[in-house]
Amino acid sequence: MNIVFLIMVGTAFAFAAWRELTWLPVEGQSAPMQALSTAMIQAASGAVELAIGLVGVMTLFLGLMKVAEAGGLLAILARLIRPLMVRLFPDVPADHPAMGAMILNLSANALGLGNAATPFGIRAMQELEKLNSRPGTATNAMALFLAINTSSVTLLPTGVIALRAAAGSADPAGILPTTLFATIGSTTIAILAAKLYRRMAPVPSGAEQTTPAQEAPPHADALAADNPQGAYPLWVSLTALAGLAAAIPLAVLYGRSISPWIIPGLMVGFLAFGAMRRVRVYESMVEGGKEGFQVALRIIPYLVAILVAVGMLRASGAMDALVNLLTPLTGPLGLPGEALPMALMRPLSGSGAYGILAAIINDPAVGPDSYTGYLVSTLQGSTETTFYVLAIYFGAVQVRRIRHALAAALTADVAGVVCAILACLYLFGR
Repeated sequence: MNIVFLIMVGTAFAFAAWRELTWLPVEGQSAPMQALSTAMIQAASGAVELAIGLVGVMTLFLGLMKVAEAGGLLAILARLIRPLMVRLFPDVPADHPAMGAMILNLSANALGLGNAATPFGIRAMQELEKLNSRPGTATNAMALFLAINTSSVTLLPTGVIALRAAAGSADPAGILPTTLFATIGSTTIAILAAKLYRRMAPVPSGAEQTTPAQEAPPHADALAADNPQGAYPLWVSLTALAGLAAAIPLAVLYGRSISPWIIPGLMVGFLAFGAMRRVRVYESMVEGGKEGFQVALRIIPYLVAILVAVGMLRASGAMDALVNLLTPLTGPLGLPGEALPMALMRPLSGSGAYGILAAIINDPAVGPDSYTGYLVSTLQGSTETTFYVLAIYFGAVQVRRIRHALAAALTADVAGVVCAILACLYLFGR
């Protein structure tokens, strides 16, 4: 991110300096460097105002998620997808701690619980490393887990919905169907890519991986599937998966009619779920809300830095020049030039992409409810900070040879962008 930030600021300064040297004074217009200075101050002030406006929305959503978590929703999801996981990861024993940690990580990601997902992911990598016969080299299970992690199916992109609401969107939850479609597509490609690429990135000589599933108790898969505390029966998981797939066309066809009901329905549904599970919903929501307040405050420095850099690029004219250059190439494909920085930044930096998203949907010329606003919101909610995730998770277990993990994750990112464009084009047009 340091390099990206320096390139943005340096490019804006160089572009404004060139325009300043060739500028002819015009009455009523500010000089390029003066316009750049004004834009920097305005962007910094706007970033703080945006973060303060986001405090209440983040507090509400994370409070609701805390109620669901306290009620055991993560555990229910974990039991639901365990039969599928043991088939995706045949080298990992069904009753191994790595399996449970991966399931909790993916379940937390599906609910948009980024803060809860990361500890589970690190724990999963630590447990997978215990099954690794070659420390320092990524196993097939590690690569597949990270590919799925960077593209995991998202049911509720809470952070993006909150930002859209803070930006004044009339339909902040309108990205739910597009995000669901994009993440299902990217996850499918992630699994296929990881399975395909591992043949092109064999384990180095002398580092053949063991088959730890052989170390598990006999019929471990069957035991896990039959144990009501470990997993639901396979038919239940397949039924849930089929229901999720069937919901995609319904969400796409009736998304505009359903979306106004989503936020009130989520609040009532989560509170009712918590009450049925005998959770003290008020106290849990307040506890989760404290975390939301802290998250909103922590992002202020990131928002200031990236929004100032983006504001400099726009005020200097560099952004307009880039948009004008690339729009003829990407526009016909459904990717407007204004959305290109978002698509390129998302795999590199979560805070950077978040700042670009905020800048785009708060721009009066674009807005959160335009095609571009829906597209960049979907990109934020359906793709992951790939390089950050790989650095954190592999760094936690000192893995340096990542083999095909990065290639599979980036392939999933590209698939996510393509699926997001297709979904937004169909549902929102241009």
